[in-house]
Amino acid sequence: MAYSGGATAGAAAAAAAAAKRMREEEEDMTRYTSDELAEGWEFKIIRSVGSPFRNPMKLRRLMEEESQAGWVFIEKFDDSRVRFKRPSSARERDHLLPPGIDPYRTQYGVSEGVLGLSIAGVIVLTIGVVLLIVFLLEH
Repeated sequence: MAYSGGATAGAAAAAAAAAKRMREEEEDMTRYTSDELAEGWEFKIIRSVGSPFRNPMKLRRLMEEESQAGWVFIEKFDDSRVRFKRPSSARERDHLLPPGIDPYRTQYGVSEGVLGLSIAGVIVLTIGVVLLIVFLLEH
């Protein structure tokens, strides 16, 4: 079992390092001009587990949802990260948005945490089933 804990800790450290690299890459890719900042634009990056934005229909759906809160598509970094901007004045209309529209969401679909817990749950369940089978076969 010590090996499993070490492997889990190693996987968590690798995931944290990858997330840090991704944030640093985004900072390098998202240089804002002084004009953009002076004109009162807000910016955000929406991230997703997997590659949902490879699918043009999913990307289009995301863009339509975000446009309801005044967000304008700027660029697609890759199949899991998209950047938007909107005028700061759009905040004044946030209270008028339909239920379920979060103007400041930064995650699309299932989060990495939920995915990780789901995978861990499947692993624990699988180990439990194997142990149950071994126990039943021995008795």
